[in-house]
Amino acid sequence: MTKFWKEYEHDEPFWNPQVKAASGLTITFLLGAVIISLSSGNDWFFVNAIMMGVVFVILGYIHNNVRLNNATIWALSGWCVIHMAGGLIPVPATWPIEGDIQVLYSWWLIPDYLKYDNIVHAYGFGVTTWVCWQGLAVGFKRAGATLQPTFGMLLLCWAAGMGLGSLNEIIEFPPTMMLAEIDLGGYVNTSLDLISNMLGSLVAVIAIWYFSRPTKEDEEE
Repeated sequence: MTKFWKEYEHDEPFWNPQVKAASGLTITFLLGAVIISLSSGNDWFFVNAIMMGVVFVILGYIHNNVRLNNATIWALSGWCVIHMAGGLIPVPATWPIEGDIQVLYSWWLIPDYLKYDNIVHAYGFGVTTWVCWQGLAVGFKRAGATLQPTFGMLLLCWAAGMGLGSLNEIIEFPPTMMLAEIDLGGYVNTSLDLISNMLGSLVAVIAIWYFSRPTKEDEEE
């Protein structure tokens, strides 16, 4: 179980079958999102699909240097799927939503408290925090040390996950100024997104701490 959370020993091929499958799924959904966005006149999600494509190119560069484990690759692919689905899949008119756009992202799972959007934010930046941990672990290894799940290292990864979540909000801001039809919910929505990012990153560092502790097998080696 511990191996599930640890980085590879940097001997895993960059383009292994799992990466190929996850990449194929991600590219298929991104292309589908672009086509649906263009055909429906949804300029915001067309821009979003392009931005997600850029993000995954950056993640490919990170994977080339860090060798993210297969579970992380699939988790990132899943993030892409649920993110793009959120803006493109309509929900029944009887479901409670925020605003006038009847899609998953607007759906209140718990009215006035929890939206589908919040779940996606928490999940996405929880996974991002996990990526930060793996990158840090490889940096330590190359310096001849082993990264331990200490309070300071976990706090650093938590801060990194929240920081990247905040960067996401900053990147979303210019399109809302340029595309008049975009309404992402204003200050309250941004605050809920940031809180979701924080909680998702917190869950990730707790999981990293739990699964990265030395096992009996580790101690015996």
